[in-house]
Amino acid sequence: MNDSSWQPEPVPAGPAYDAQVGPHTRPMPIVPDAAGRDFDDREARDRGAAPHGGSPFRADTPPQEPMPSPPPPHAEHPQDSSPPPQKKRAGRDLRAAIGVGVGLGAVIFASLLIVKAVFVGVVVVAVVVGLWELTSRLQEKKGIKAPLVPLAVGGAAMVIAGYVRGAEGAWVAMALTVLAVLVWRMTEPPEDYLKDVTAGAFAAFYVPFLATFVAMLLTADDGPQRVITFLLLTVVSDTGAYAVGWRFGKTKLAPRISPGKTREGLFGAVAFAMVAGALCMEFLIDGGAWWQGLLLGLAVAVSATLGDLGESMIKRDLGIKDMGTLLPGHGGIMDRLDSLLPTAPVVWLLLAAFVGTG
Repeated sequence: MNDSSWQPEPVPAGPAYDAQVGPHTRPMPIVPDAAGRDFDDREARDRGAAPHGGSPFRADTPPQEPMPSPPPPHAEHPQDSSPPPQKKRAGRDLRAAIGVGVGLGAVIFASLLIVKAVFVGVVVVAVVVGLWELTSRLQEKKGIKAPLVPLAVGGAAMVIAGYVRGAEGAWVAMALTVLAVLVWRMTEPPEDYLKDVTAGAFAAFYVPFLATFVAMLLTADDGPQRVITFLLLTVVSDTGAYAVGWRFGKTKLAPRISPGKTREGLFGAVAFAMVAGALCMEFLIDGGAWWQGLLLGLAVAVSATLGDLGESMIKRDLGIKDMGTLLPGHGGIMDRLDSLLPTAPVVWLLLAAFVGTG
């Protein structure tokens, strides 16, 4: 379509379109008004009269506007009709979450106070259940078949080896677990072999190997106090992030990974963890100093936040909200281990540097 099609149509010349009425010209055509009545448009405007019996009015007098109808009662105060601001709400059932959290804390503290080996058993159970959740979600959502049997057996061996033989035993058990995954997967068709064994090696490192550092914390003379410090700082960091972020959070920390986390929440995690770290190092750890606790709390807040973001990244890739439903109000075991797993080696390393491993 060319531009000429959008031009105005030319007005034909002729006496019917002449603006002047004279003795040798015909009058302007009669046009109907909006109501269908005919009148001479030019003469009616010249006289200022209404056509064919209408109400007379001056051409220069604008018609009166109708009186505005009174607004409805609810419209007199527009601000009253706006919906009240919604209160912030937690994303989970807080009662169930608190109840489960208290129950887990009781089990952990009881096992620490009874016999150290009992707590190691608790860690082994958590590792095996976490591996089951992770491998199940990988198979359901991505079709990745990371072999669970060698991972579970090797994961339990890793935790026990770390408690009995330290870091050297943990590394040996880790290598043997990956080797077992490679061999176990050979019993199935070769399709997706590389993808499955890669996921298996990742699972072996992510869950049992990192959890081994918790067992290694327990080997020191003040091992229960070190484990309590590790757990307490992680929980306090998460609590500070939640409390400050829920009340003051405005700036998103990583919106593409975890939209609920804010920079204000991170500052809250750091502040809470640093205070708790100073108290723990001063009163729980043999030979510890308060300033060491400040550094420890800062490191825990950062590692716990990164661990939470890493778990959120995995869940977003899988397209799920939680790794499981075993713990009401929390999700699965892996949803509780997300901050703890990467924090364990950080706490072990800093405590070893500050007060040694004995």
